[in-house]
Amino acid sequence: MHKKLLRSFLLAMSIFMVSGCGIIDMIYLPPAEDTAQEIFEAANDAMSEKNYVRAVELYNKLRDTYPFSPYTIDAELSLGDAYFLDEEYELATESYKDFESLHPRHEAIPYVLYQTGMSLMKQFRSVDRATTELQEAYDYFNRLHQMYPDSPYAKGAEEHMLTCRKLMAEHELYIADVFWHMKKYGPAWHRYEFIMKNFQDVPEVAEHAKEKSLMAYHYYKEEQAKETRQKRQGSWRDWFKWL
Repeated sequence: MHKKLLRSFLLAMSIFMVSGCGIIDMIYLPPAEDTAQEIFEAANDAMSEKNYVRAVELYNKLRDTYPFSPYTIDAELSLGDAYFLDEEYELATESYKDFESLHPRHEAIPYVLYQTGMSLMKQFRSVDRATTELQEAYDYFNRLHQMYPDSPYAKGAEEHMLTCRKLMAEHELYIADVFWHMKKYGPAWHRYEFIMKNFQDVPEVAEHAKEKSLMAYHYYKEEQAKETRQKRQGSWRDWFKWL
């Protein structure tokens, strides 16, 4: 009888200790980490819901937590897309450039070149601003067009190259017109000449620059002649003073 009671007591104590450890673990141990796949799927869900800020957070978490996961490469590419769709074009540019640097032989490189060009082109605001990003965008589109002519993105790249050139030409025309309105006809003439020589692939702008160049040159020569006459008159007056 006593042995049975002792056995029952020991069994109860064992069960209590085991269950107690489980309870302690539940209270004090950290929760299990999400797997790489779970984070990636959650990020994709956020993209589907157009919650791009959350998607960026999750793609970065996947990249930092599981750098060698097979999902990480796709997350790095999708990170650029999330920034792009959220209109964070500078961050998108950096992400796409990082992807190309890390995975130069990846099959998605034509797409990455195209999106890098688009991200750069989207940073251009108006013709009175610098065209640094436009020139770089043109270079990326040109690389895509030259290196991957059979890519489905090649035709779009070619069209955007023309857009970049047109915007750059309009920027140069804007500067020339500023000189014109300031009546600085010499600098205006030189700028119009520059447009004629360097933007023949944008004929509508080049033709306009040609017309303005002729007028600017005419006024510039008139100014020079006037300055020459004034100098001569000044010299004659000075000579008569000494008589």
